[in-house]
Amino acid sequence: MSDLIITERKGHVTRLTLNRPASLNALSDAMLVALTSALGGLAGDRATRVIILRGTGNAFCAGHDLKEMQAARQTPDKGAAYFLDLFTRCGAVMQMIPALPQPVIAEVHGIATAAGCQLVASCDLAVAADGTRFGVNGVNIGLFCSTPMVALSRNVPRKAAFEMLTTGEFIDAARARELGLVNRVVPAAELSGATLALAQVVAAKLTAAVKIGKRAFYEQASMSLADAYAHTARVMAENMMLAETAEGIQAFIDKRHPEWRDQ
Repeated sequence: MSDLIITERKGHVTRLTLNRPASLNALSDAMLVALTSALGGLAGDRATRVIILRGTGNAFCAGHDLKEMQAARQTPDKGAAYFLDLFTRCGAVMQMIPALPQPVIAEVHGIATAAGCQLVASCDLAVAADGTRFGVNGVNIGLFCSTPMVALSRNVPRKAAFEMLTTGEFIDAARARELGLVNRVVPAAELSGATLALAQVVAAKLTAAVKIGKRAFYEQASMSLADAYAHTARVMAENMMLAETAEGIQAFIDKRHPEWRDQ
């Protein structure tokens, strides 16, 4: 695997670390390829129950590689085809995350800007260090963050998202938690430990149930209220038919720990 992504496993938790510290882990063409490969490789990995996504150096991710983007203007079409392809490829990576069977937790420090903020918003959960700053600040250089807007506007209230997008101003970790962009804020020294602890709590649950639930979580979000209830009723009925679920319920009734073969 590319050295742009460092992969390490701790029990049933796999950490993927963006490794371009000199460029603040910008999502270059090569980084997008490496991230696609790393995430795709974990989709069928039964040993991995939770994925943590983080960055090396001083930042989580500073968004797209602006130098690469400017270099693309040297083509006869001034970069038009490249830019469309780039944003399409990046959007595909962001869509991989909710489609994975495992929950993905962003472990965020330093800054998460533009497509880096989009990456945080695309993850299922997020833990941030005190002092982290978040922004969709492309408007400051004349580029409205339209693709980051998709994930951001599905995480935070509409007016808050629009304010961030049109002012280009950063918000701090506390505000990000208040708006729902991140779940928890911890001291910087405790970030890795706190994120791993959350991942281990999730990893201890019945894998099959979490997989079913994550899929349904995103499916129902785009449905009408009636359709969402009809769909999730079918999902819960499917979940109830698992032998491990029957064992979990009986264990609760018997006041004992469940004995799950799936784990």
